[in-house]
Amino acid sequence: MALLPLLALSLFGGAAWFARWVRPSGDEWCFLPLVRDDGVIALVDQFYSTDNGRIANGVLVASYAAFGVAGQQWYAGISSVVMLVLLWAWAVALLRCARWRAPRGVPLFSAAIFLAVFCFGSVNTYKTFFWPASSISHTFPPVLTAAATIPALLATSRRGKIAATASVSVLGAVMGTLSEETSVVALTLLALALLLGHRLFPAGRLTFLRTWCAAAGAGIIIGTAVLLTSPGSRNRRTRHHADSMFAPESLLASLRGYMHILHTLATSWQYLGVIAVGVLIGILARRADGGIPRPDRRATLLLMSGAAAFLFSGYVCTVIARPAFGPSVATANRLWNDYLFLLLLLLASAGGLLGNMTARRYRRHMKPVAISAAFMCVCLTAVLAVPLRALETDMRVRAEAWDSQDHLLRKRAAAGATVLPYTPLVISKMTEPFGNQGKRPWPASCVATYYQVEKITDGRMAQNR
Repeated sequence: MALLPLLALSLFGGAAWFARWVRPSGDEWCFLPLVRDDGVIALVDQFYSTDNGRIANGVLVASYAAFGVAGQQWYAGISSVVMLVLLWAWAVALLRCARWRAPRGVPLFSAAIFLAVFCFGSVNTYKTFFWPASSISHTFPPVLTAAATIPALLATSRRGKIAATASVSVLGAVMGTLSEETSVVALTLLALALLLGHRLFPAGRLTFLRTWCAAAGAGIIIGTAVLLTSPGSRNRRTRHHADSMFAPESLLASLRGYMHILHTLATSWQYLGVIAVGVLIGILARRADGGIPRPDRRATLLLMSGAAAFLFSGYVCTVIARPAFGPSVATANRLWNDYLFLLLLLLASAGGLLGNMTARRYRRHMKPVAISAAFMCVCLTAVLAVPLRALETDMRVRAEAWDSQDHLLRKRAAAGATVLPYTPLVISKMTEPFGNQGKRPWPASCVATYYQVEKITDGRMAQNR
Protein backbone atom coordinates (compact mmCIF):
# COMPACT_ATOMS: atom_id res chain seq x y z
CA MET A 1 0.00 0.00 0.00
CA ALA A 2 2.86 2.38 0.72
CA LEU A 3 3.90 2.22 -2.95
CA LEU A 4 0.42 2.82 -4.37
CA PRO A 5 0.65 6.63 -4.42
CA LEU A 6 3.67 6.54 -6.76
CA LEU A 7 1.58 5.71 -9.83
CA ALA A 8 -0.95 8.48 -9.22
CA LEU A 9 1.80 10.94 -8.36
CA SER A 10 3.58 10.08 -11.60
CA LEU A 11 0.48 11.25 -13.45
CA PHE A 12 0.88 14.69 -11.90
CA GLY A 13 4.61 14.61 -12.53
CA GLY A 14 3.97 13.96 -16.21
CA ALA A 15 1.35 16.72 -16.37
CA ALA A 16 3.74 19.18 -14.73
CA TRP A 17 6.37 18.26 -17.33
CA PHE A 18 3.85 18.71 -20.15
CA ALA A 19 3.16 22.24 -18.85
CA ARG A 20 6.43 23.37 -20.42
CA TRP A 21 4.38 23.67 -23.63
CA VAL A 22 1.95 26.19 -22.15
CA ARG A 23 1.95 29.51 -24.02
CA PRO A 24 -0.16 32.69 -23.61
CA SER A 25 -3.76 32.51 -24.68
CA GLY A 26 -7.08 33.89 -23.51
CA ASP A 27 -6.85 36.39 -20.65
CA GLU A 28 -3.08 35.97 -20.35
CA TRP A 29 -2.67 38.11 -23.46
CA CYS A 30 -3.91 40.99 -21.27
CA PHE A 31 -2.42 40.00 -17.91
CA LEU A 32 1.19 39.54 -19.00
CA PRO A 33 1.83 42.92 -20.65
CA LEU A 34 0.05 44.81 -17.87
CA VAL A 35 2.25 43.25 -15.18
CA ARG A 36 5.34 43.65 -17.39
CA ASP A 37 4.72 47.34 -18.01
CA ASP A 38 3.04 48.54 -14.80
CA GLY A 39 3.75 45.91 -12.14
CA VAL A 40 1.80 43.53 -9.94
CA ILE A 41 -0.24 46.20 -8.15
CA ALA A 42 -1.58 47.45 -11.48
CA LEU A 43 -3.13 44.06 -12.26
CA VAL A 44 -4.68 43.74 -8.79
CA ASP A 45 -6.08 47.26 -9.15
CA GLN A 46 -7.50 46.41 -12.57
CA PHE A 47 -9.28 43.40 -11.10
CA TYR A 48 -10.77 45.51 -8.32
CA SER A 49 -11.49 48.70 -10.22
CA THR A 50 -12.36 47.51 -13.72
CA ASP A 51 -12.74 43.77 -14.33
CA ASN A 52 -14.62 41.90 -11.60
CA GLY A 53 -13.65 42.98 -8.08
CA ARG A 54 -11.83 39.75 -7.20
CA ILE A 55 -8.91 41.08 -5.18
CA ALA A 56 -7.55 37.72 -3.97
CA ASN A 57 -7.94 36.36 -7.48
CA GLY A 58 -5.95 39.27 -8.85
CA VAL A 59 -3.15 38.71 -6.33
CA LEU A 60 -2.79 35.05 -7.34
CA VAL A 61 -2.95 35.84 -11.06
CA ALA A 62 -0.32 38.54 -10.64
CA SER A 63 1.91 36.12 -8.73
CA TYR A 64 2.45 33.97 -11.83
CA ALA A 65 2.06 36.73 -14.43
CA ALA A 66 5.02 38.52 -12.83
CA PHE A 67 7.25 35.77 -14.26
CA GLY A 68 5.86 36.03 -17.79
CA VAL A 69 5.48 32.89 -19.89
CA ALA A 70 7.64 30.93 -17.42
CA GLY A 71 5.13 31.70 -14.68
CA GLN A 72 2.38 30.10 -16.73
CA GLN A 73 4.51 27.02 -17.31
CA TRP A 74 5.45 26.59 -13.65
CA TYR A 75 1.92 27.16 -12.39
CA ALA A 76 0.62 23.65 -13.13
CA GLY A 77 3.40 21.91 -11.22
CA ILE A 78 3.31 24.26 -8.23
CA SER A 79 -0.48 24.27 -7.96
CA SER A 80 -0.69 20.48 -8.21
CA VAL A 81 1.80 20.08 -5.35
CA VAL A 82 -0.12 22.58 -3.21
CA MET A 83 -3.49 20.94 -3.91
CA LEU A 84 -2.10 17.45 -3.30
CA VAL A 85 -0.60 18.46 0.04
CA LEU A 86 -3.84 20.15 1.10
CA LEU A 87 -6.00 17.16 0.17
CA TRP A 88 -3.55 14.74 1.76
CA ALA A 89 -3.58 16.72 5.00
CA TRP A 90 -7.37 16.88 4.82
CA ALA A 91 -7.67 13.11 4.42
CA VAL A 92 -5.36 12.57 7.41
CA ALA A 93 -7.34 15.07 9.48
CA LEU A 94 -10.64 13.38 8.63
CA LEU A 95 -9.30 9.99 9.70
CA ARG A 96 -7.88 11.44 12.91
CA CYS A 97 -11.11 13.26 13.74
CA ALA A 98 -13.10 10.04 13.22
CA ARG A 99 -10.48 8.19 15.31
CA TRP A 100 -9.82 5.82 12.46
CA ARG A 101 -6.55 4.65 11.01
CA ALA A 102 -5.63 3.39 7.55
CA PRO A 103 -2.58 1.61 6.10
CA ARG A 104 0.37 3.83 5.24
CA GLY A 105 0.03 5.41 1.84
CA VAL A 106 -3.76 5.17 1.63
CA PRO A 107 -4.50 8.85 2.52
CA LEU A 108 -1.98 10.13 -0.02
CA PHE A 109 -3.13 7.63 -2.64
CA SER A 110 -6.76 8.60 -2.09
CA ALA A 111 -5.98 12.31 -2.31
CA ALA A 112 -3.96 11.81 -5.51
CA ILE A 113 -6.63 9.73 -7.24
CA PHE A 114 -9.36 12.14 -6.18
CA LEU A 115 -7.45 15.14 -7.50
CA ALA A 116 -6.52 13.28 -10.69
CA VAL A 117 -10.19 12.63 -11.43
CA PHE A 118 -11.05 16.24 -10.61
CA CYS A 119 -8.35 17.68 -12.88
CA PHE A 120 -7.85 15.11 -15.64
CA GLY A 121 -11.34 13.57 -15.81
CA SER A 122 -12.59 16.97 -16.96
CA VAL A 123 -14.09 17.39 -20.40
CA ASN A 124 -11.49 20.14 -20.94
CA THR A 125 -8.35 19.35 -18.97
CA TYR A 126 -6.43 22.26 -20.46
CA LYS A 127 -8.78 24.84 -18.97
CA THR A 128 -9.15 22.95 -15.69
CA PHE A 129 -5.46 22.26 -15.01
CA PHE A 130 -3.08 23.97 -17.44
CA TRP A 131 -4.74 27.37 -17.84
CA PRO A 132 -3.70 29.29 -14.69
CA ALA A 133 -6.47 31.91 -14.81
CA SER A 134 -9.17 29.22 -14.84
CA SER A 135 -7.44 27.08 -12.22
CA ILE A 136 -7.16 30.02 -9.82
CA SER A 137 -10.85 30.85 -10.23
CA HIS A 138 -12.47 27.41 -10.34
CA THR A 139 -10.05 24.53 -9.60
CA PHE A 140 -8.01 25.72 -6.63
CA PRO A 141 -10.82 27.41 -4.58
CA PRO A 142 -12.82 24.20 -3.85
CA VAL A 143 -9.64 22.47 -2.66
CA LEU A 144 -8.77 25.46 -0.46
CA THR A 145 -12.29 25.43 0.98
CA ALA A 146 -12.00 21.77 1.95
CA ALA A 147 -8.58 22.37 3.51
CA ALA A 148 -10.02 25.26 5.54
CA THR A 149 -11.76 22.67 7.72
CA ILE A 150 -8.49 21.03 8.82
CA PRO A 151 -7.95 23.22 11.93
CA ALA A 152 -11.55 22.56 13.03
CA LEU A 153 -11.16 18.81 12.53
CA LEU A 154 -8.01 18.72 14.63
CA ALA A 155 -9.01 21.26 17.31
CA THR A 156 -9.39 19.72 20.76
CA SER A 157 -8.22 22.43 23.15
CA ARG A 158 -9.83 25.82 23.74
CA ARG A 159 -6.86 27.55 22.12
CA GLY A 160 -7.07 25.28 19.10
CA LYS A 161 -10.77 26.00 18.67
CA ILE A 162 -10.18 29.75 18.86
CA ALA A 163 -7.41 29.48 16.27
CA ALA A 164 -9.61 27.38 13.99
CA THR A 165 -12.45 29.89 14.22
CA ALA A 166 -10.20 32.88 13.59
CA SER A 167 -8.42 31.23 10.64
CA VAL A 168 -11.63 30.20 8.90
CA SER A 169 -13.06 33.70 9.15
CA VAL A 170 -9.96 35.06 7.41
CA LEU A 171 -10.00 32.32 4.77
CA GLY A 172 -13.71 32.94 4.27
CA ALA A 173 -13.04 36.60 3.54
CA VAL A 174 -10.32 35.60 1.07
CA MET A 175 -12.69 33.12 -0.58
CA GLY A 176 -15.31 35.83 -0.99
CA THR A 177 -12.89 37.80 -3.16
CA LEU A 178 -11.49 34.75 -4.95
CA SER A 179 -14.45 32.86 -6.41
CA GLU A 180 -18.14 33.75 -6.29
CA GLU A 181 -19.21 30.25 -7.28
CA THR A 182 -17.15 28.44 -4.63
CA SER A 183 -18.47 30.95 -2.09
CA VAL A 184 -22.03 29.97 -3.05
CA VAL A 185 -21.25 26.29 -2.53
CA ALA A 186 -19.53 26.95 0.80
CA LEU A 187 -22.37 29.13 2.12
CA THR A 188 -24.91 26.47 1.14
CA LEU A 189 -22.99 23.79 3.05
CA LEU A 190 -22.51 26.05 6.08
CA ALA A 191 -26.23 26.86 6.17
CA LEU A 192 -27.05 23.14 6.09
CA ALA A 193 -24.53 22.44 8.84
CA LEU A 194 -26.12 25.10 11.05
CA LEU A 195 -29.61 23.81 10.28
CA LEU A 196 -28.86 20.11 10.78
CA GLY A 197 -25.97 20.43 13.21
CA HIS A 198 -27.85 18.86 16.12
CA ARG A 199 -28.38 15.72 14.03
CA LEU A 200 -24.94 15.58 12.40
CA PHE A 201 -22.45 16.50 15.12
CA PRO A 202 -21.76 15.20 18.66
CA ALA A 203 -23.37 17.28 21.39
CA GLY A 204 -19.99 18.01 22.97
CA ARG A 205 -18.70 19.78 19.84
CA LEU A 206 -21.97 21.31 18.69
CA THR A 207 -21.37 24.77 20.19
CA PHE A 208 -17.88 25.00 18.71
CA LEU A 209 -19.00 23.81 15.29
CA ARG A 210 -21.88 26.26 15.20
CA THR A 211 -19.49 29.07 16.13
CA TRP A 212 -17.03 27.90 13.50
CA CYS A 213 -19.71 27.73 10.80
CA ALA A 214 -20.98 31.20 11.73
CA ALA A 215 -17.44 32.61 11.57
CA ALA A 216 -16.81 30.97 8.19
CA GLY A 217 -20.10 32.26 6.80
CA ALA A 218 -19.46 35.76 8.14
CA GLY A 219 -16.01 35.81 6.54
CA ILE A 220 -17.39 34.74 3.15
CA ILE A 221 -20.20 37.31 3.35
CA ILE A 222 -17.75 40.09 4.20
CA GLY A 223 -15.45 39.11 1.32
CA THR A 224 -18.39 38.85 -1.06
CA ALA A 225 -19.63 42.27 0.07
CA VAL A 226 -16.21 43.74 -0.70
CA LEU A 227 -16.36 42.13 -4.13
CA LEU A 228 -19.94 43.15 -4.97
CA THR A 229 -19.43 46.78 -3.92
CA SER A 230 -16.21 47.14 -5.93
CA PRO A 231 -16.13 49.28 -9.08
CA GLY A 232 -14.99 46.26 -11.06
CA SER A 233 -17.97 44.17 -10.03
CA ARG A 234 -20.34 47.02 -10.83
CA ASN A 235 -18.74 47.38 -14.25
CA ARG A 236 -19.07 43.66 -14.87
CA ARG A 237 -22.74 43.62 -13.86
CA THR A 238 -23.47 46.62 -16.08
CA ARG A 239 -21.50 45.20 -18.99
CA HIS A 240 -23.36 41.88 -18.92
CA HIS A 241 -26.76 43.22 -17.84
CA ALA A 242 -26.61 41.08 -14.73
CA ASP A 243 -29.73 42.67 -13.24
CA SER A 244 -31.76 40.49 -15.59
CA MET A 245 -30.40 37.22 -14.17
CA PHE A 246 -33.44 36.81 -11.90
CA ALA A 247 -35.99 37.43 -14.64
CA PRO A 248 -38.27 34.38 -15.15
CA GLU A 249 -37.01 33.70 -18.68
CA SER A 250 -33.39 33.94 -17.51
CA LEU A 251 -34.00 31.57 -14.57
CA LEU A 252 -35.66 29.09 -16.93
CA ALA A 253 -32.79 29.32 -19.40
CA SER A 254 -30.34 28.76 -16.54
CA LEU A 255 -32.32 25.70 -15.49
CA ARG A 256 -32.16 24.26 -19.01
CA GLY A 257 -28.42 24.89 -19.08
CA TYR A 258 -28.01 23.27 -15.66
CA MET A 259 -29.92 20.19 -16.81
CA HIS A 260 -27.47 19.91 -19.69
CA ILE A 261 -24.56 20.19 -17.27
CA LEU A 262 -26.01 17.49 -15.00
CA HIS A 263 -26.47 15.20 -17.99
CA THR A 264 -22.84 15.72 -18.99
CA LEU A 265 -21.63 14.99 -15.46
CA ALA A 266 -23.85 11.92 -15.12
CA THR A 267 -22.49 10.46 -18.36
CA SER A 268 -18.81 11.14 -17.54
CA TRP A 269 -17.86 7.71 -16.25
CA GLN A 270 -14.43 8.85 -15.05
CA TYR A 271 -16.04 10.55 -12.06
CA LEU A 272 -17.19 7.17 -10.82
CA GLY A 273 -13.55 6.37 -10.13
CA VAL A 274 -13.75 8.24 -6.85
CA ILE A 275 -16.30 5.67 -5.67
CA ALA A 276 -13.52 3.08 -5.85
CA VAL A 277 -11.36 5.38 -3.72
CA GLY A 278 -14.15 5.59 -1.15
CA VAL A 279 -14.66 1.82 -1.19
CA LEU A 280 -10.94 1.30 -0.58
CA ILE A 281 -10.96 3.62 2.45
CA GLY A 282 -14.17 2.06 3.76
CA ILE A 283 -12.66 -1.42 3.57
CA LEU A 284 -9.26 -0.58 5.04
CA ALA A 285 -10.25 1.92 7.77
CA ARG A 286 -10.05 0.59 11.31
CA ARG A 287 -10.76 1.90 14.78
CA ALA A 288 -7.91 2.54 17.18
CA ASP A 289 -8.50 -0.91 18.71
CA GLY A 290 -8.26 -2.59 15.30
CA GLY A 291 -11.98 -3.22 14.90
CA ILE A 292 -14.04 -2.34 11.84
CA PRO A 293 -15.98 0.91 12.38
CA ARG A 294 -19.75 0.66 12.53
CA PRO A 295 -21.65 2.34 9.67
CA ASP A 296 -22.61 5.79 10.91
CA ARG A 297 -26.35 6.23 11.30
CA ARG A 298 -25.94 9.84 10.17
CA ALA A 299 -24.43 8.81 6.84
CA THR A 300 -27.74 8.71 4.95
CA LEU A 301 -28.74 12.16 6.18
CA LEU A 302 -25.29 13.49 5.38
CA LEU A 303 -25.40 12.15 1.82
CA MET A 304 -28.95 13.34 1.19
CA SER A 305 -28.29 16.83 2.53
CA GLY A 306 -25.03 16.96 0.57
CA ALA A 307 -26.86 15.98 -2.62
CA ALA A 308 -29.43 18.71 -1.99
CA ALA A 309 -26.64 21.23 -1.43
CA PHE A 310 -24.98 20.16 -4.69
CA LEU A 311 -28.15 20.50 -6.75
CA PHE A 312 -29.11 23.85 -5.23
CA SER A 313 -25.67 25.49 -5.27
CA GLY A 314 -24.95 24.20 -8.78
CA TYR A 315 -28.10 25.84 -10.09
CA VAL A 316 -27.34 29.12 -8.29
CA CYS A 317 -23.82 29.09 -9.76
CA THR A 318 -25.33 28.62 -13.22
CA VAL A 319 -27.72 31.53 -12.65
CA ILE A 320 -24.99 33.98 -11.61
CA ALA A 321 -22.62 32.88 -14.39
CA ARG A 322 -25.15 33.03 -17.21
CA PRO A 323 -25.16 36.84 -17.73
CA ALA A 324 -21.46 36.72 -18.63
CA PHE A 325 -21.48 33.46 -20.57
CA GLY A 326 -24.97 33.30 -22.03
CA PRO A 327 -26.01 29.93 -23.49
CA SER A 328 -22.36 28.75 -23.38
CA VAL A 329 -22.68 28.47 -19.59
CA ALA A 330 -23.90 24.92 -20.28
CA THR A 331 -20.64 24.02 -22.03
CA ALA A 332 -18.06 26.17 -20.20
CA ASN A 333 -16.87 23.26 -18.10
CA ARG A 334 -14.39 25.24 -16.00
CA LEU A 335 -17.38 26.91 -14.31
CA TRP A 336 -18.64 23.54 -13.11
CA ASN A 337 -15.59 22.72 -10.99
CA ASP A 338 -16.80 24.79 -8.05
CA TYR A 339 -19.67 22.37 -7.40
CA LEU A 340 -18.21 19.35 -9.22
CA PHE A 341 -15.77 19.02 -6.32
CA LEU A 342 -18.74 18.56 -3.96
CA LEU A 343 -20.24 15.92 -6.26
CA LEU A 344 -16.98 13.97 -6.20
CA LEU A 345 -16.91 14.18 -2.40
CA LEU A 346 -20.43 12.75 -2.28
CA LEU A 347 -19.44 9.90 -4.59
CA ALA A 348 -16.36 9.16 -2.48
CA SER A 349 -18.48 9.23 0.70
CA ALA A 350 -21.00 6.86 -0.83
CA GLY A 351 -18.15 4.54 -1.79
CA GLY A 352 -16.75 4.74 1.73
CA LEU A 353 -20.11 3.77 3.21
CA LEU A 354 -20.40 0.88 0.75
CA GLY A 355 -16.87 -0.30 1.57
CA ASN A 356 -17.53 -0.09 5.31
CA MET A 357 -20.76 -2.08 5.08
CA THR A 358 -19.03 -4.67 2.90
CA ALA A 359 -16.14 -4.96 5.36
CA ARG A 360 -18.49 -5.66 8.26
CA ARG A 361 -20.53 -8.22 6.36
CA TYR A 362 -17.71 -10.13 4.64
CA ARG A 363 -14.84 -9.78 7.10
CA ARG A 364 -12.98 -12.85 5.93
CA HIS A 365 -13.01 -11.94 2.25
CA MET A 366 -11.86 -8.36 2.38
CA LYS A 367 -8.41 -8.75 0.89
CA PRO A 368 -9.62 -9.61 -2.65
CA VAL A 369 -12.15 -6.77 -2.52
CA ALA A 370 -9.51 -4.28 -1.36
CA ILE A 371 -7.13 -5.45 -4.09
CA SER A 372 -9.91 -5.10 -6.67
CA ALA A 373 -10.71 -1.53 -5.54
CA ALA A 374 -7.03 -0.57 -5.63
CA PHE A 375 -6.69 -2.17 -9.07
CA MET A 376 -9.64 -0.14 -10.34
CA CYS A 377 -7.92 3.02 -9.13
CA VAL A 378 -4.71 2.02 -10.88
CA CYS A 379 -6.61 1.31 -14.11
CA LEU A 380 -8.30 4.68 -13.82
CA THR A 381 -4.89 6.33 -13.58
CA ALA A 382 -3.81 4.61 -16.78
CA VAL A 383 -7.04 5.60 -18.53
CA LEU A 384 -6.64 9.25 -17.53
CA ALA A 385 -3.06 9.23 -18.83
CA VAL A 386 -4.15 8.49 -22.43
CA PRO A 387 -6.04 11.74 -23.18
CA LEU A 388 -3.47 13.64 -21.14
CA ARG A 389 -0.74 12.36 -23.45
CA ALA A 390 -2.82 13.33 -26.50
CA LEU A 391 -3.30 16.81 -25.05
CA GLU A 392 0.45 17.11 -24.59
CA THR A 393 0.88 16.51 -28.32
CA ASP A 394 -1.58 19.30 -29.13
CA MET A 395 0.16 21.60 -26.66
CA ARG A 396 3.56 20.87 -28.17
CA VAL A 397 2.37 21.54 -31.73
CA ARG A 398 0.85 24.86 -30.67
CA ALA A 399 3.92 25.83 -28.64
CA GLU A 400 6.24 25.25 -31.58
CA ALA A 401 4.02 27.31 -33.87
CA TRP A 402 3.64 29.99 -31.18
CA ASP A 403 7.40 30.23 -30.60
CA SER A 404 8.05 30.55 -34.32
CA GLN A 405 5.45 33.30 -34.73
CA ASP A 406 6.56 35.02 -31.53
CA HIS A 407 10.15 35.21 -32.77
CA LEU A 408 9.01 36.67 -36.10
CA LEU A 409 6.67 39.24 -34.55
CA ARG A 410 9.28 40.42 -32.05
CA LYS A 411 11.81 40.77 -34.85
CA ARG A 412 9.41 42.88 -36.92
CA ALA A 413 8.41 45.01 -33.93
CA ALA A 414 12.09 45.65 -33.12
CA ALA A 415 12.58 46.75 -36.74
CA GLY A 416 9.94 49.45 -36.26
CA ALA A 417 6.74 47.83 -37.53
CA THR A 418 3.59 49.22 -35.93
CA VAL A 419 1.11 46.78 -37.49
CA LEU A 420 1.75 43.04 -37.33
CA PRO A 421 -0.08 40.06 -38.89
CA TYR A 422 -1.06 37.54 -36.22
CA THR A 423 -2.30 34.03 -36.96
CA PRO A 424 -4.59 32.67 -34.21
CA LEU A 425 -3.36 29.47 -32.58
CA VAL A 426 -6.30 27.89 -30.78
CA ILE A 427 -6.07 25.02 -28.31
CA SER A 428 -8.88 23.45 -26.27
CA LYS A 429 -11.35 26.19 -27.24
CA MET A 430 -9.18 28.91 -25.71
CA THR A 431 -9.90 32.51 -26.77
CA GLU A 432 -7.65 33.93 -29.48
CA PRO A 433 -7.79 37.15 -31.53
CA PHE A 434 -10.29 37.35 -34.40
CA GLY A 435 -12.44 34.55 -32.98
CA ASN A 436 -16.21 34.57 -32.57
CA GLN A 437 -16.49 36.40 -35.92
CA GLY A 438 -14.67 39.40 -34.51
CA LYS A 439 -17.29 40.11 -31.83
CA ARG A 440 -14.62 40.18 -29.10
CA PRO A 441 -12.08 42.91 -29.91
CA TRP A 442 -10.15 42.72 -26.63
CA PRO A 443 -7.84 39.75 -27.48
CA ALA A 444 -6.47 41.56 -30.54
CA SER A 445 -5.80 44.77 -28.62
CA CYS A 446 -4.10 42.83 -25.82
CA VAL A 447 -1.88 40.96 -28.30
CA ALA A 448 -0.90 44.30 -29.84
CA THR A 449 0.02 45.57 -26.38
CA TYR A 450 1.96 42.36 -25.70
CA TYR A 451 4.15 43.01 -28.77
CA GLN A 452 4.16 46.77 -28.15
CA VAL A 453 2.67 47.74 -31.49
CA GLU A 454 -0.39 49.78 -32.45
CA LYS A 455 -2.42 47.03 -34.08
CA ILE A 456 -2.44 43.44 -35.24
CA THR A 457 -4.22 42.09 -38.30
CA ASP A 458 -5.55 38.63 -39.07
CA GLY A 459 -2.60 36.71 -40.50
CA ARG A 460 -4.92 34.17 -42.08
CA MET A 461 -6.22 36.80 -44.48
CA ALA A 462 -2.70 37.46 -45.79
CA GLN A 463 -2.11 33.70 -46.21
CA ASN A 464 -5.28 33.30 -48.28
CA ARG A 465 -4.34 36.01 -50.75
